[in-house]
Amino acid sequence: MTLGVFASLLGGVGLFLLGMWLMTEGLKLAAGGALQAVLESWTRSAPRGFLAGVLITALLQSSSAVTVATLGFVNAGLLNLAQAVWLIIGANVGTTMTGWLVALVGVKIDVAALALPLIGLGMLGRLAFRGRSRLFGAAQAMAGFGAFFLGVGVLQGAFADLLGDMGHLFTGDATFAALLIALALGVLVTVLTQSSSAAIALALTAAASGEIPLSMAAMAVIGTNIGTTSTAILAALSATPAARRVATAHVIFNVTAAAGPCCCCRRCCGSAPG
Repeated sequence: MTLGVFASLLGGVGLFLLGMWLMTEGLKLAAGGALQAVLESWTRSAPRGFLAGVLITALLQSSSAVTVATLGFVNAGLLNLAQAVWLIIGANVGTTMTGWLVALVGVKIDVAALALPLIGLGMLGRLAFRGRSRLFGAAQAMAGFGAFFLGVGVLQGAFADLLGDMGHLFTGDATFAALLIALALGVLVTVLTQSSSAAIALALTAAASGEIPLSMAAMAVIGTNIGTTSTAILAALSATPAARRVATAHVIFNVTAAAGPCCCCRRCCGSAPG
C-alpha cells in the first residue's frame, strides 16, 4: 500500500466519521429535548420501544449513540431491562439505514456533486442562524450529511487504487479462511473507529469496485455487527448491574445474529475448491 492510498483511506474514514458526528450533534440541537422525551415515552411497550430504536437510529445514523443513551437511562432508573433491550434491538435495525444510503446513493452517483453543495449550504446556514439553536443544528446536520458522502467518495477512489495493486489477492472463490479474515477485519475496524457505519461503508465501497467478492464484503459487514458491541461493553464498565445486563443482552443478540450467516458461509465454502 502506497503512502498516498493510505492517506486517502485515512482521510476518507475521517471525513465519514466527521460527517456522522456533525449529523448527530446537529440533529440533537435541532430536536432540542425531543430525543429524551421520545426515549422515555416510546418504550412503554415492546413494539413501541423497537420502533423508537429504529427511527431514532435511522435519524441520528448512530446506533452507538442510542445504545449509550439507553444505558444512561437504565443507570438513571428511567428504563427497565425489557424496555432497554427492545430499544437496542430496534437500534440494530435502524443502523442498516447507513448501508442503504451508501448502497443506493453513495456508490451510484457522483457523490462530490451532492456532497459539496450540502457542505456549503450547511456551513452558510451555521453562520446565518447562529444563536437560533434549532435552525443552527439543522444546518450543521446538512453539512454533516455532505461530509458523509464526501467521505464515501474519497473511500471509493482509495479502494480503486488499493485494489488495483492488490487485486490478485482477492481473485477466484473466497475460501473459508478468507471469509474469516474478512469477518475479523470487520470487527477490528469497528472496534478501532467505534463506528460500524464507517466499517460498513468500507466494505460496501470495496464490493462496489468489483474486486472484492460479495461473500467477503458480506462477512466484513457481519463482523461490524459483532464489533459494534464494543461500545456497549465500554459504556457498561462503570455502570450499574442493570445496565450491564442490558449490555450483555446486546452482545448476545448481535453475536447470535451473526452466527447464522457465518454457519451458512462455512457450509457453502467448505465444499468449494481450495
